[in-house]
Amino acid sequence: MTIYNFSAGPAVLPKKVLETAQSELLNYRGSGMSVMELSHRSSLFDEIICSAESLLRELMEIPDNYKVLFLQGGASLQFSMVPLNLAQGKKALYVDTGAWSKKAISVAKAISTLDVEVIASSEDKSYNYIPELPQTVDQAAAYVHITTNNTIEGTAYSTIPNFGKVPVVADMSSNILANDYQVTDFGLIYAGAQKNIGPAGLTVVIIREDLLNQTAIFAPMLDYALQVKSNSMYNTPPTYSIYMAKLVFEWLKDQGGIPSIFEKNKEKAKILYDAIEKSELFKSPVRSDSRSLTNIPFVTGNVELDKAFNQAALAEGFQNLKGHRSVGGMRASLYNAFPLEGVRAFVTFMEKFESEQGGK
Repeated sequence: MTIYNFSAGPAVLPKKVLETAQSELLNYRGSGMSVMELSHRSSLFDEIICSAESLLRELMEIPDNYKVLFLQGGASLQFSMVPLNLAQGKKALYVDTGAWSKKAISVAKAISTLDVEVIASSEDKSYNYIPELPQTVDQAAAYVHITTNNTIEGTAYSTIPNFGKVPVVADMSSNILANDYQVTDFGLIYAGAQKNIGPAGLTVVIIREDLLNQTAIFAPMLDYALQVKSNSMYNTPPTYSIYMAKLVFEWLKDQGGIPSIFEKNKEKAKILYDAIEKSELFKSPVRSDSRSLTNIPFVTGNVELDKAFNQAALAEGFQNLKGHRSVGGMRASLYNAFPLEGVRAFVTFMEKFESEQGGK
């Protein structure tokens, strides 16, 4: 049986990447050691991390005035690092579009020295759309924080808003490298690796130089400027996760880069959305103009039927489809490495399931 992994994260990785990692697991480049055993100060690992940064810069067209960091702690640690480094003495603005932005807001509000304002929210309709944003914001604000793709709710920004002199800070964990966003539209981007970059344990941060804090942060590990000065090695970095990320970047380059993978992602999403739209059983809870290409929730409207569908799908090799408890139903996560044939096979299964239900 072919297994198709729809997990929202940790998520599917390219087969070629896994095969390369397997072949190099015990003996990396003739060293007689695994990458997991290499010193982070060794020339072999230096080559890995430098190559990873170079490939990421090429793929995302990252300008020279942006620094790239390979950190730990996931996007959740960035909820603290961003305001601590960027917003001391300034107002921080947030857009609330779901569970993860809500957590980011909560963390920022817990920092007693910060003034936090939510400038737009879609909570009124269970986060099923991207809210309209104010045309003007306080130009003295430190930043506007957005979540470009909402993994749980299945919404995403198709275009990035412009707030004048106020930089956009983005949690891009679930659609980094999967969309045609331009780095120059952001002041800072952060992303947990476990969806489109590699295994859990690595967090990528891309920060414009002028946003680096001028005053040291009380906790050195949380200090962007110090991390930049230390080349992401203030402490031992997540070496194997960085190595895996490098392999994924190489694979993505071989696929034709982001423009090519973006077109493939649109094709995969269209196949599934079209199937949902023509179905009399399944429906999307997300407003059509806000739908994610990456995470696609859908429901039947009947909890027991949703459960039956998930069980039947699991039996056919369609793994990790159960929707988040806050949305229910099903959720198909179609990250870069998820194959087109998997979407087609799944749509065929959906049609078969619906046909069988109609006959009962």
